[in-house]
Amino acid sequence: MLPPRHEKARVPARFREHTEDMTESDDFLAWIRTTLYQAEVALLNGDSAPRRAIWSSHEPVSVLGAWRNAVGQEEVGQLFTDLANRFSDCTAYSFELQSYDVVGDMAYTVGLERSSISVTGQPVSQVLRATQVYRHEDGEWKVVHRHADTVLE
Repeated sequence: MLPPRHEKARVPARFREHTEDMTESDDFLAWIRTTLYQAEVALLNGDSAPRRAIWSSHEPVSVLGAWRNAVGQEEVGQLFTDLANRFSDCTAYSFELQSYDVVGDMAYTVGLERSSISVTGQPVSQVLRATQVYRHEDGEWKVVHRHADTVLE
């Protein structure tokens, strides 16, 4: 879980040196807590539109996914459609941010995604280790790369 925006004291000491411009980092983290979070929950409920909206429409884009890889707009778009067709009934989702940085118009996150969903009608609880790369485009953060794999607990 991400801490509320006003709780800066909860940022681990090892990350503070990377957050000298707190406004830039705060804005990025707020986007992660709201827009990105909502898009992930929507995808896990079978709706890919919010995820598509937060991904860059400019090349290059890529996914090295827990289930499938995709490179380029066409493959990434088809992957999101296929995932939305498989996923439904999200009953729980959390993102445990472990590391991040914002440098100019680029940023990254590393964390654990925990979810309880249905995959083709069967209940599944999973933990994914996810790294994402973001680019600031036209005043908005957009995802340009995702790498995720399953964590066996």
